[in-house]
Amino acid sequence: MSERTSYAAQPDLQADCGSCFGLCCVALPFSRSSDFPVDKSAGTPCGNLQEDFRCGIHRRLRDQGYNGCTVFDCFGAGQKVSQVTFKGVSWREKPESARAMYEAFPVVRQLHELLKYIAQALDLPAARPVHGELRRAYERLDAVTRDTAGTLLAVDVDALRGEVNPLLLRASELARAAVPGRKKNHRGAQLMGSRLRGAKLRGASLRGALLIAADLSGSDLRDADLIGADMRDTNLCGADLRGALFLTQPQLNAARGDARTKVPQTLERPRHWAD
Repeated sequence: MSERTSYAAQPDLQADCGSCFGLCCVALPFSRSSDFPVDKSAGTPCGNLQEDFRCGIHRRLRDQGYNGCTVFDCFGAGQKVSQVTFKGVSWREKPESARAMYEAFPVVRQLHELLKYIAQALDLPAARPVHGELRRAYERLDAVTRDTAGTLLAVDVDALRGEVNPLLLRASELARAAVPGRKKNHRGAQLMGSRLRGAKLRGASLRGALLIAADLSGSDLRDADLIGADMRDTNLCGADLRGALFLTQPQLNAARGDARTKVPQTLERPRHWAD
């Protein structure tokens, strides 16, 4: 992977629905809930999927009760499986490949999420001491995602994650070391529904923390490590997330924010957030 302005912003790690065979709309199951209005089993096309593999209600997903779709991101796995693994031949054109395609997609999606984290770490100047190892890890994982479907289905994603996580943790520690003052450690904390309005969490570790429905409005989350934090329905109104480490678009999409919420330049302000 060559040097570039931003590793995390490279096209391979951004969803390109126009180059995908609607895999998230077919391969993945969902159940009737506050996130979906109907049940759908894995391998069954969503009723809103059109012949061109586009969503027929994309602009109205939340209005139609498909909130779960608006918080999903494949990190570019959809087009990778469609165009690289299966050479641009869709499950409609070759039905016998459908099952393998549906099974490969979630594997590649997990690997692309790991690649996204590595790319974000490579964008951290303070993590330069581990950039060499991170680049080698990126190249190894990227090569795996370009292998055959049969090989992908045999991949031990947990083992690969176990190899990458120490590097990401070290990158986080190096980046947060530059933040002045004592940093709070809420790694893996159970903070569901907690009242943390205006909390001073700059440079804090919130790795894997459960922040479901927590009130973090007005909080300082600059440079905080949010990798794997569950932010469903988290109140981020007026919060400052600039420089937050390993924050992803799905996390932002799952949370609640407003026009005062400051988000990293590499991410988009969700359209459903209040003005």
